[in-house]
Amino acid sequence: MQQLSYFELVGFGPNGWGWALLTATGMTLAVAACGFLIGSVVGTFVAWGKIGGNLAVRSLADGYTTVLRGIPDLLVIYLFYFGGSAALGAIGSLFGAEGFIGVPAFLTGALAIGIVSGAYQAEVFRGAFQVVSKGEIEAARSVGMHRWLMFRRIIAPQVLRYAIPGLGNTWQLVLKESALISVTGLVELLRQSHIAAGSTRRPFDFYITAAVLYLIITWVSTYLFQRAETYSLRGLRRAS
Repeated sequence: MQQLSYFELVGFGPNGWGWALLTATGMTLAVAACGFLIGSVVGTFVAWGKIGGNLAVRSLADGYTTVLRGIPDLLVIYLFYFGGSAALGAIGSLFGAEGFIGVPAFLTGALAIGIVSGAYQAEVFRGAFQVVSKGEIEAARSVGMHRWLMFRRIIAPQVLRYAIPGLGNTWQLVLKESALISVTGLVELLRQSHIAAGSTRRPFDFYITAAVLYLIITWVSTYLFQRAETYSLRGLRRAS
């Protein structure tokens, strides 16, 4: 049997794996984007706790960021997957169900990535808040602006403006963390490459292709975050 060329192997022909790799790339982007958005929500509340909370809230927020940044991301994924499955099994047993009940792999991945990235995004938001001019906040208070309106019109826009570079770095971390979700069975880019490599016995071709696809996503993401940063700084006078 004639061996397929590289371009036939990763192409979209009858014997190619192109569509499978493209679908897996979309899955990688989907789980990474969901995890990043969950992390943004979690990070916002944790940053608020670090900045404006009482002693108990600050201690909880500090403990969260310390623990989640200190343990391996893969361990968090395992805890979510097997811990969630154990909880579902216990609930199912109450209704007569038997055996292992697995948590959906996509949900596990998005939540695990979100919880981990939330710890990093919290520090990004906290650092960005420190750059916001305190004079503007004091001026808003002096005119009687309530906290929610002040947050929406003054704090949030400026924090987001200064947080964009850090969020871009966090997104790159999230994108790489998405490859770890393959241990739960989710067919994302790395797992699909592993399946294709095992089926064709040509691992080098598929792993190199996966690396190229990751680099393309990274390059496009970097470009978009740079454009967003440039747009957010429009109209600001830079120090000479």
